[in-house]
Amino acid sequence: MILPACTRIRRLIRRLVERDPIRYRSLREDLVAANMGVTLERYLLRTFLVSGLFGLFWAVLALLTLRFAVLPQVSIRIYNVFAIRLPAFMLVDPMVGVLQVVASAVVFIITAYAGSVFFLRYPSLVKKNRETRINLLLHHAVAYMYAMRQGGAEMMAVFRAISGNSGVYGEAAHEFRRVVRDTDYFGYDQITALRHLQETTPSEKLREFTQDLVSVVESGGDMLAFLDARVRTYQEEARFEQKAFLSTLQLVAEAYVTLFVAGPLFIIIVMVVMGFMGSTPILQLSVIIYLLVPVGSLFFILFLDAISIKTEGIERYTEARWLNEFDDVPVEERTGDEPLVRQLQYYDRVRNLRAFLRHPLRAFLVEPNRTFYVTVPIALAYVLLAFLATPAYTDVEVLIDVLDDHLVVALLVILVPFGIFHGSWQKTVMELEAAIPEFLNRLSGINQVGLTLAQAITIVVRADLGVLTYEIRKIKRDIEWGASVQDALVRFEERIRTPTIARAVTLITTASRMTGGIGDVLNIAARDAAMSETLKRERRAEMFIYVTIVYLVFIVFLFVVAVIDAQFLSVLAGVDALAPGSMPGGLSFGNTPIATFERLLYHACLIQAFFSGLIAGAMGEASLRAGVKHAAVMIIIAFVVFNVFL
Repeated sequence: MILPACTRIRRLIRRLVERDPIRYRSLREDLVAANMGVTLERYLLRTFLVSGLFGLFWAVLALLTLRFAVLPQVSIRIYNVFAIRLPAFMLVDPMVGVLQVVASAVVFIITAYAGSVFFLRYPSLVKKNRETRINLLLHHAVAYMYAMRQGGAEMMAVFRAISGNSGVYGEAAHEFRRVVRDTDYFGYDQITALRHLQETTPSEKLREFTQDLVSVVESGGDMLAFLDARVRTYQEEARFEQKAFLSTLQLVAEAYVTLFVAGPLFIIIVMVVMGFMGSTPILQLSVIIYLLVPVGSLFFILFLDAISIKTEGIERYTEARWLNEFDDVPVEERTGDEPLVRQLQYYDRVRNLRAFLRHPLRAFLVEPNRTFYVTVPIALAYVLLAFLATPAYTDVEVLIDVLDDHLVVALLVILVPFGIFHGSWQKTVMELEAAIPEFLNRLSGINQVGLTLAQAITIVVRADLGVLTYEIRKIKRDIEWGASVQDALVRFEERIRTPTIARAVTLITTASRMTGGIGDVLNIAARDAAMSETLKRERRAEMFIYVTIVYLVFIVFLFVVAVIDAQFLSVLAGVDALAPGSMPGGLSFGNTPIATFERLLYHACLIQAFFSGLIAGAMGEASLRAGVKHAAVMIIIAFVVFNVFL
């Protein structure tokens, strides 16, 4: 039954598309540009099915809500100036049921339509995201193409090589993979495949590059000069794009300070004053502190992530082969080198364990996420012990006041080690990446004299390049022990695992396999690394002031809340001790305990500290992980102020 129904639905969708092909042309183009790997008919089928289920869910939820929820009485405050008498009638039970079904049907139509609109526009969002990623990595990909062309490679070999390095060049490599696919499987020639890429790519910059590339190929122009010029042009454009992004980021930072720091602070002050006047805005204050501020901050973080110029992660795939042709042949036991081979195999198995026992902190320094394997169980055990040791208080406020400090301590146990190790590793990486352009320039100068790349590395190891000198010595040692230059550089990349180093190593290893004179390629790699370092340095300099502003605004927030707690609530508590429920002059605090206000203010500062720290890291260093250390510092400040000075 299900299969024939799906077949009929597919036929209906196919007829719908055939009846109005112009309407769905843009959707088909978006699906191709988004590289979603699904046909138009299949995507429309999924859209209608998911939208129907989405609408059905909300319709059932609305029906249950109307049946079982107690709705408040609503009075309409519209003055009847025309003296129109509305007919009075009573809703009998059958009519109520009909109205509930009608309301559920309306909810179904609205939510299903909203879901279908979202899914029909989703490919365009993915297309826009891919365009951003392609533009971000295109100048690196063109530099790689220049390196291969410098070594004498044909353009199809260049496209195959760059498509095989998708872990380094991301979506840009995926686009050039289409050229390889069209020529290998669809019988296209190189020009036709490039024109097809020009028609389907979501990136306007890549479209212009492909168009100019086709012109150079057809006219027989100087491909090397063309690629060299494009590398320089795209590097300059990357700087202008970052300046425009930083201007947007500055506006976003000011909006965050206004909406999510100054705004909640103003509302807290107003509601505390309302509490002094006799009303009890505890529910509203709780909603703002525990719901609006966290949810608003999360949406702000997601928005910041969506507009940020992010560097894609680096992945390098290693092929391994096991030859089992003679797997069933018995092997005669010998007393020659077999024991030594077994010792080597045993050493390989215990090497990582011995390295961890010898330098336990280095494992956490290279991978800060490993701290969670230690700190999370410790934090959970601490919270459990604190909960079991806490007496069974009948007053909920007292219980919360006792336990919330221990929860903060447990959170700091998780955040502080991660922040320390991540900050230390990032500092090391920054020093390494800052020295990469100088390292590549020295290699280029020595290589242009006539020495090989291995000899150049042996000479450069004597130079003082800071932290990078230690890694260059490791590269030199690997070469001396029999590794090729390419393998030694790849091991260096695997130890550091940063995009800048990965791209430099990929350029050098690719060019060195094709020719010995790679001085020009090293110059390109040095310029590329220097440009990346310049962009990072400019971003840190521009956003440092806004990270400082986030700290200052948080301190102002904490200071105002502390003044309210110390100068108003404490005085009010003393007055209440003398005359419960009243204040001189007729002012009353209502029925709300002062401890509840103190708890809300304390938690407001902690929540503000956590999210302000994450956003400071996202703005200053384009990483939420970098914001963990800021969050830990702000939480410690709030924790100390409320538990030591208040």
